[in-house]
Amino acid sequence: MRVKICGINSERAFDTVVEAGADYLGFVFFPPSPRAVAPARAAALSARAQGGPRRVGLFVKPTPGAVAEVLADLKLDVLQFHDAGDLALFHQFGLPIWCSYGVRTRADLPGSREGADELLLDAKPSKDSTRPGGNATSFDWRILAHWQAPAPWWLAGGLNPENIGEAIRISGATAVDVSSGVESAPGIKDPARIKSFIENARQADS
Repeated sequence: MRVKICGINSERAFDTVVEAGADYLGFVFFPPSPRAVAPARAAALSARAQGGPRRVGLFVKPTPGAVAEVLADLKLDVLQFHDAGDLALFHQFGLPIWCSYGVRTRADLPGSREGADELLLDAKPSKDSTRPGGNATSFDWRILAHWQAPAPWWLAGGLNPENIGEAIRISGATAVDVSSGVESAPGIKDPARIKSFIENARQADS
């Protein structure tokens, strides 16, 4: 079971994710998000630990220039995109690319990888939402039954320590991504919830 904690923007959250043994941690480079960090701030946080979780940079409708600007300050292991367009523009960075898909019905499930190395299934945002992603909502995990995934995939959207076991059981996910579900307030990570999420995800896979 691979576990990613996204939206890391404080020393306390970073240290907790490292100590709790997450596989990946995410930095959000999208200013409208309450979890957004500047590249220099993310670099300072990342420097608190050598090794540990792989660093993922989350971008929304990115340009190659915007990605290059972040990479000038911070070493990333993975690029995660919402609405990236032509992924060929980003192969120059030599990093794995994960693409997020908003899911509401089975018809929303991707049928091909479209150049991505891995796929992230998130709840489709409401029409009036100002941010992509699940925004603390989930989709019906049962629609994943018998889906032939075209690439390795992650389950996201509305996950939390309380429902992660059920989510894994129903969806068959082997990789899970959480952000708001381990927070005490928007953008404020809760160490106890981070630890509980990771523990419960790993137990569900045992």
